[in-house]
Amino acid sequence: MDLTDATDEELMAAYVAGEPRAHRALFERFAPTLLAVARRQLRDDAEAEDVVQRTFLALHRARNDFRPDAKLRPWLFTIAMNLVRDTFRKRKRQREAPLELDGRRDPTVDANPVERAADAELVHRALATLPEDQRVAIELHWIEERPFTEVAAAVGASVSAVKVRAHRGYKKMRLWLETEADLGRT
Repeated sequence: MDLTDATDEELMAAYVAGEPRAHRALFERFAPTLLAVARRQLRDDAEAEDVVQRTFLALHRARNDFRPDAKLRPWLFTIAMNLVRDTFRKRKRQREAPLELDGRRDPTVDANPVERAADAELVHRALATLPEDQRVAIELHWIEERPFTEVAAAVGASVSAVKVRAHRGYKKMRLWLETEADLGRT
């Protein structure tokens, strides 16, 4: 079987049937996107990489539970997003003390212009206020620049449902950002 031309579902069927190269092909196909999504959510490279590894471990463990008539992409993204949520829960249980830099600038931060960094921080704070379904739709579409059809497949919803989620999220973000701007002026 030529794995490069196989659909996601054909690769999964080959993996379940015992084709050892199929798991590697699935990993190579999905890992970059899953890693990007996990990084956006978690803002920590190590945790994001861990989520991707655990996603593929879960795929391996549940490979016999995958229904051949189902789509693989939403199933895999659901596993990954559940692991991201677990990571957030774990963070809440294990609060870390902030690193003190004695007033010095953090050397790991890029030397971006101050205004751009402040704007990016505001956008991230605005995103964090959204319900998860709206935040994920916006992150995948706007930040990851994925078409709505791909976002819909990734989250297991219809294209129109994803568009509605994004639209509502953008409205809430705009309102939040306007409120923040008003508070900054007073």
